[in-house]
Amino acid sequence: MSIEAGVLYVVATPLGNLGDVSPRAAEVLGSVDVVAAEDTRVSGHLLSHLGLSAGQLLSLHEHNEEARVPTLVRRLLDGASVALVSDAGTPLISDPGFRLVAAAREAGVRVSPVPGPSALIAALSVAGLPTDRFVFEGFLPARAAARRSRLQVLVDERRTLVFYESSHRVEACLDDMAEVFGKERRAVIARELTKRFEQIADGGLAELGVWLAADANRRRGEFVLVVAGDDQPVVAADTTSTDKVLGVLAEVLPTRQAADLAARITGAPRQALYREAQRLKNLQTGEDK
Repeated sequence: MSIEAGVLYVVATPLGNLGDVSPRAAEVLGSVDVVAAEDTRVSGHLLSHLGLSAGQLLSLHEHNEEARVPTLVRRLLDGASVALVSDAGTPLISDPGFRLVAAAREAGVRVSPVPGPSALIAALSVAGLPTDRFVFEGFLPARAAARRSRLQVLVDERRTLVFYESSHRVEACLDDMAEVFGKERRAVIARELTKRFEQIADGGLAELGVWLAADANRRRGEFVLVVAGDDQPVVAADTTSTDKVLGVLAEVLPTRQAADLAARITGAPRQALYREAQRLKNLQTGEDK
C-alpha cells in the first residue's frame, strides 16, 4: 500500500503479544512522517520489534493532547502523514486521541482506520455471553459511592455489560457488582489478554470475587470485566400477594433485606423486588413525587 499525504491513520496495535500486529499496521507505522504515541517508550519498543526507526515518535497523551492537537493538525494540512497509536489495542477506546481525531475531521483532514486488536472485542469473543448487543462502560468511577451509583443505573440493563478495570480497584469493583447486580449474576474476568499470564475465568460475581482474592497474582495486570445483562422478568403489576408482602417488609426492614426476604417468601425475582422496595421507601420518605 502507499501512504497518502495529509492523512491521519488511527492504528490498532497489539494488546501484548507482538505477533498480533497486522502487516498493514507495520507498513503504516514504518511509512508515516509522524507516529503520535500515548507512551513513546511503549511504542518505541514495538517499532524496534518491527525493525523500524523511532525517530518520528511524538508523545500524545491525556496530559498534553489538547496542546499538541493544533500543531499536528497544521502538519496534516501541510501534507504530513500521521499515525495515532495508543499503548495497546485500538486508540480512543478508553485511550487518548479523541481531540485529535475530532479536530482533524473538523479541519477537513481525512482520517483512516487501520483496524486490529481491541481488548473490548477480544474479551467479548471468549466470554460466552450474548454479543449481539452489548454496552461498553469503560472504567467505572474510582470512588466507591460513585461507582455503586453508576452500577445501580445499570441494574436493569438487559444487554451484556463490558467494563475496563485497573489492578488496584478490580477486587472492590467486583464486590460492588455482586452487591448491586446480585451474587449469582454471571460474569467473566479477562485478565492480561494475549500476554504470557493471560487468564479468563467465569462464574457468579461472588464466586469470581473469591477466585480473585485467593491469589495475589490474579489481581495484577489489566482487566476486562464482562457481565451478563439482567434477564429476570419484572414483577407483574397484578401480583397482589407479592406486593402486599413486600409492602409490609419494606415498612420495617432496610430495602435490600426486605427484597431478599420477599423473594424467599414469594419466589418472585429479587432484583425486581429490590427495585419495587426502593420505590416504596421513596414514597415513605416523600422523595417519590
